[in-house]
Amino acid sequence: MGIRSDSRHLYLQVIDKIKKDIEKGKYKQKDKLPSEYQLSKQLGVSRATLREALRTLEEENVIIRRHGVGTFINTKPIFSSGIEQLSSVTDMIEQSGKKAGTLYLKADIIHTPEKLKEEYFSDIHNDSMVRMERVRTADTEPVVFCIDQLPEDIIPIEHISKEESLFTLLEKYTNIHIDYAVTYIEPISFHRRIYNILNCEPDQAVLLLKQMHYTSDDRPVLYSQNYFRSDMFSFHVLRKRV
Repeated sequence: MGIRSDSRHLYLQVIDKIKKDIEKGKYKQKDKLPSEYQLSKQLGVSRATLREALRTLEEENVIIRRHGVGTFINTKPIFSSGIEQLSSVTDMIEQSGKKAGTLYLKADIIHTPEKLKEEYFSDIHNDSMVRMERVRTADTEPVVFCIDQLPEDIIPIEHISKEESLFTLLEKYTNIHIDYAVTYIEPISFHRRIYNILNCEPDQAVLLLKQMHYTSDDRPVLYSQNYFRSDMFSFHVLRKRV
């Protein structure tokens, strides 16, 4: 492989070699790498050098190491965007070149939770909300678990469509346009139901985005809890010095 003829540190050469093997298709997404013993023999380096290279590759999210299971090639996110950009999940998936789909779990009429009523919906006339649970898919693969709640007097439950985004539904049936959202991001630990729905590994990260959506005149309309698979979605924030 020509590793020894390179003047750089060996672990840097190992990093480049593994990345090139991924680019050439030797290792594909979710593939398991050979054991440390086998890989160090193949590359002609010590296991200490290999471990340093793997540690760096893990920090760069190129690989993921699962204790007692092995080392795997990480899946590249299908969507990456600044979190300051407000897009529907449908738009996110379609912008990545995938076909967006929806699996409906349930839609119910519930009494408005006290916390939501106190903080956001104290002025609504009807004390009932539509609560939906949906799984959003990209080319039929589950990628986001969505829990959405909005006042029933905004949109009746019978108007909930299985084919359109909620942003589109609101514009179509109510003329309401979502202008912005206040978002809180939380990493969540293993949750059996959510991880089963999204086909996640127990040690895989899931990002929870809690969002209250508003119209341009600051009217609260939609509260969402969206659980994103971190191997499918990547968010970043542009921060400016003040």
